[in-house]
Amino acid sequence: MLTEKENYLMCLRGEQPEWVPRYTMFQIPGQAPVASIILAPGLLSQYRRVGGKDVWGVNYVRTYEAGNAQIPEPNNFILKDIRKWRDVIKAPSLEGIDWEDMVKKDLEYYKVDRSQTAVALNMQVGFFQNLMAFMGFTEGLMAFHEEPEEVKALLNYLCDFYVAVQSKYVDILKPDVIATMDDTATWAAPFISPEMYREFILPFHDRQVKVGRDRGLPISMHNCGKSEAFFDDLVKIGVCVWDPCQTSNDVVGIKKKYGNKLIIAGGWDARGRLLEPDTTEEEIYESVRSTMNLLATGGGYAFSGQFLGPMDDPVTRRKNGILSKAIKELGHAFYN
Repeated sequence: MLTEKENYLMCLRGEQPEWVPRYTMFQIPGQAPVASIILAPGLLSQYRRVGGKDVWGVNYVRTYEAGNAQIPEPNNFILKDIRKWRDVIKAPSLEGIDWEDMVKKDLEYYKVDRSQTAVALNMQVGFFQNLMAFMGFTEGLMAFHEEPEEVKALLNYLCDFYVAVQSKYVDILKPDVIATMDDTATWAAPFISPEMYREFILPFHDRQVKVGRDRGLPISMHNCGKSEAFFDDLVKIGVCVWDPCQTSNDVVGIKKKYGNKLIIAGGWDARGRLLEPDTTEEEIYESVRSTMNLLATGGGYAFSGQFLGPMDDPVTRRKNGILSKAIKELGHAFYN
């Protein structure tokens, strides 16, 4: 009997797994070991764990309505003028850090059984997202047009720091996957054009995932919204998993185009009737069944998705309980 980890890694190698894996970023409370989690070094992720300021000074706050997910504090931007980023954005010193101790403590924090769960090493929320967190969308998007060289200089500075941390951390942790992130799109359209993405963002994604290519590790990309326009480039730099691949994208066309070279981790969204509080068990089951029938044949697919809502909301808990049950029952029977 394969473990969830082994079955998931089969999928990432382009093979048809024994059952449809479930892609998750974190361990699901009350569930058996999950197939995969994302781990970020403690130096970079303390704010994700307890809230507060990130390594650059952006203050993150929890959103009660979205399951305590964190966002930069609204209207509290730390960078007003892109030309003055050197006065504001300061990387901390890496001198004297005990990297082995950090890895040990991080694994203890995540409580991960590595024989059962794959670990994906992630550095940050994304180069585009970092700029928006520093400046807000209005000033951040204007900076691309008004001061393109300053934007590139800032992103290069961030990348140098992240790559330095990654190079110290990766061979101690020995991750199963290299994970990268950047939400460069809304539900309906990208925030920036593919041409701008190639000029401003892709070179830094490329540098950051090189550590995975050099070690023969699979590479995942978290990119919400209608971000399909970027994936020709991302596949070229080694990305083989896309989450959450939301349904505003041409998920059928993407599967046909890339086959098992790009695993769709998603293709399901809580929309329409699924958003109603009286959604039935059969409606949730059917949403999972139809998604798997559409995308899972032959492999190249992992289910990813959940109902978002307050952590103490009984309706959200009920729906997610049914969803987890449906994913396991239908997923484990799919390839039989």
